[in-house]
Amino acid sequence: MAEQKEQTLEEIFKEMEGLLEALESREISLEDSFEKYKEGMELLKAAGEKIDTVEKAMLVLNDQGEADEF
Repeated sequence: MAEQKEQTLEEIFKEMEGLLEALESREISLEDSFEKYKEGMELLKAAGEKIDTVEKAMLVLNDQGEADEF
């Protein structure tokens, strides 16, 4: 089984845009709209985790041991 490359935030947002366009289409079935919704929620969770990781990486400890924003 091939290992899947982790998506960047930009790739996640682009995929979410595609899902939104599909959901806004009048031709999408109810079943497909539920699938697209679930995919979007998974992407939203992945994006949130990536953003949290970036925010944590931007905190540095100052001389007194307190966290300062980078």
